Order: sequence, then structure tokens, then C-alpha cells
Amino acid sequence: MRQRPACRTYAWALVLAWPLGILSSHAAESATASERPALKTNRWQEDWSALSNPDLRTAPLDGLKYISLSSDNLQSYLSLGATLRERYEINDASGFGTRGQRDTWLIQRLQVHADLHINEHWRMFTQLEDARAFNKKTVGGADQNHLDLRLAFVEYTDQFGENIFKARAGRQDFAFDLQRFISSREGPNVRQSFDAVWADWETPQWRFIGIASHPVQYQDQRHFDDKSNADVAFHMIRAERLVGGSNELSAYYGLYEERDAAYLDATGDEHRNIFDARLGGNAQGYDWDLEGMLQRGSVGSKNIKAWAAGSRLGYTWKDAAWSPRLGLQLDAASGDRQAGNGTLGTFNPLFPNGYYFSLSGYTGYSNLYHVKPSLTVKPLVGLSVMGAVGLLWRQTINDAVYTQPNLPVAGTAGQGSRWTGYYNQLRADYALTRNISTAVEAVHYEVGQSLRNAGGHDSNYLGIETKFMW
Repeated sequence: MRQRPACRTYAWALVLAWPLGILSSHAAESATASERPALKTNRWQEDWSALSNPDLRTAPLDGLKYISLSSDNLQSYLSLGATLRERYEINDASGFGTRGQRDTWLIQRLQVHADLHINEHWRMFTQLEDARAFNKKTVGGADQNHLDLRLAFVEYTDQFGENIFKARAGRQDFAFDLQRFISSREGPNVRQSFDAVWADWETPQWRFIGIASHPVQYQDQRHFDDKSNADVAFHMIRAERLVGGSNELSAYYGLYEERDAAYLDATGDEHRNIFDARLGGNAQGYDWDLEGMLQRGSVGSKNIKAWAAGSRLGYTWKDAAWSPRLGLQLDAASGDRQAGNGTLGTFNPLFPNGYYFSLSGYTGYSNLYHVKPSLTVKPLVGLSVMGAVGLLWRQTINDAVYTQPNLPVAGTAGQGSRWTGYYNQLRADYALTRNISTAVEAVHYEVGQSLRNAGGHDSNYLGIETKFMW
């Protein structure tokens, strides 16, 4: 395993950040969000054409955010950027202690990208990623991937009156809604990419999307060895519409296929038809996000009958001190009710984001009922603090307790009671500048008797993160 001392990564980060001035100068901060694009987790979604106006180039190295390629066409330019994320993590019980004991490690993710706009229609985006896990005892596929190609796609855009057509081909990522089931996997160290063809048609009220894809298979044997996973395919047809003002209504049909899939009660080729609908919005201090999914198909000789639903509801006192938000999250997903019959009821969470419940990874989106009240406050500008309690039950005793992404805890299927346990979560996010943010998350999981009987025990997680974006 090719590793270097963790202390060098921090020193290197400081060397990188220093010539960029940490981008906290008064000149940089004086530009409004409407003038300068916001830095986004998905860097390909940024549009730096606004810096064609020299008056907006107020931050260090802005000359590299907009490099003009034509004096006649302001839409012909190259934009460069980078993201560095460092997270120190402690987990004293992977899989509640059934898959390893206390572990402490540092994960590091470095990304650099180039966004080439050939003209107003054509664009090429490329991003390299180097993700490393230092001192981690058990390194999984989402923990480490030495220097490799994360994104490389060609995009075509054209406008027809008020309507817009977009098409992309190549290695890309996509995430929908709250990323319960389809995400770019921002939480873990290695993000999820897809080798895909994407097309969408947008009107002032509607958006139609079609996708054919294979997820990228991360190998980490040498540099640039990632490839399309020929054993897994995911395709989608999706429609979105704005209703009642800013409410977002969406629905899609998807097809998930996997060769030689393995579940506790089924093995063989998987063909899973997916039907999903969602409504999200906000008004007068209230916010809501409701999503439901049905899954039908087959795994080997068994028929699939699975489902899931999720919701986040909240109310924010915008005029009160610290703008408190009281939230309630409700989730449910089916499990396999009867082993040995001709039906598989275990829900497949597809490509979950890894932090929908928490960064600890203790909770997977299969065979569960989940109730999570929360309180979020903003005591300072740029600082958000959230405290929550999550209560968990199994949907059926006959299936296992699952952890992220979809791993059954050995010895729990068919044993014990529905009650799984509860967890306390405390998270703080602070944006120091436009370019630097920090986060701290702590989770304590108090296991129920079913997990104790399977050899599990109470679990604790701590993550301390710093992210630099340029």
C-alpha cells in the first residue's frame, strides 16, 4: 500500500493554500454571489463565464478561473480548479464491533479539474482524483483510490427559444433530490462516477432526462486503472416539473441490473425495475421533501417485491435569534419477510450517498423504520449546528440489520426483536471563507438486544473535516 505520513499532507495543504491567499481578502469577499459563481461540491456545475468581466477578477489566481481562448467569443475559455478534503475519523466499532474493533485514520481526497468551453455549444470537462486512507486498518473500495480519472465528458448545449437541450457522454456523476438512492457519494472518500450517456430537455416548467450508464469500478492496483463495471448497469427515464411556484415534483423509471448478485435469501442475476416519485419545496418557514420508491423484478429464480419511503419535514423561525429549525425525518424500507420462499423483499438502496443518516455508516437503507427529530441553529454567520436523535427498528425480524451501503450484520437475520437501537448525532458546519470550510460530526449508537446477541456493542464515531476549494 503506497502511503506517506499524514503530517506531510497537512503541510502540503498549507503550502498550496498560502499562495492562494486562503482567498479571504476583502476584495474577494466584496463580490456578491450573483456576480461570482458559488463553489459547488460538483465542480462541473460551476459557470465561471462571469469573469469575462475583468472587474470581477478580484480574488487571487482569478486569471486561472477564466482563461480566454478567443477575443471574439467570450464563451470560449478554460477554467481550472482544485478541491482538497482532509478528514480525521475515529470509529470504535465497525459493524457494531462485528467487523473489526476500534480504528483511527485520516482520509484525504485531492481533485484537480479543467473545464474547457470551446464555444457556446461545446464543452469538455476533466477531473482527476487521488483518494488515500492513512493508517486505516481495513481499507474498503470507498476508502482509497490512487490517482485516477474521475470525470471526463463532452457536453453539447443548445437553446431553442425558452427551451434548452443538453447532452453529455463520458465519465460523469449525477445525483438526484436528497441523494437517498442515487448520489455522487460525497460522504465517503472515493466518490461514485458513471460511464454514461445523458440527455435532457428543459422548458420553463418541465425537465425530461434520459440516462444509460455503468458505474465505474474502482480497482486501485495502479494509477489510471478504473474501468466501467460491465457487471452492473443503471438506466433511467425521468420527468421533473415545478408546481405551485417553487415546489419540485419528479418521477422516474429506472432499471438496475447486476450479474451474480448476492442477498441473504437470493443469488443470481438481478433485474430490478424501479418506480420513484418525489415532492419537495418550502413556504412560509416550512420545508418538506417526500419520496417513495417501488422495486419489482427478479434475482435468480426469485421475484422482487420491495419498497422504500423517506421524508424530511421542518419549520424554521427565520426572525428568531439563531434561526432555529425543528426537523423530523421519517424513513422506511422493506426487508425479506420469509426466507426460502419465491419472493425477495430486501430493498436495494442503489447508490446511496453515505451521509443521509450520518457519516458513521451504522445505518443502511434496507429493512428499517427510522424516526429522527432534530434541531438546527445558526449562532454565527456561516456556522450551522445540528443535534438529533435517531430511533431505529427493523421492518421485519426475518431479515438482517443493515449498515452502509447495504451490508447485513451477521447473526441478526431471524433473531431478536424489531428494535435495533438509537443514536445521538451532533454536527457543526462552519464556512470560514468562500473557499475553506470545516465540519465536525459525532455519533453515539446505543445498540438494542438483537445486536448485542449477535456480538455487537455500543458504537462511537467522530469525524473532523477541513475542505479547501479553489
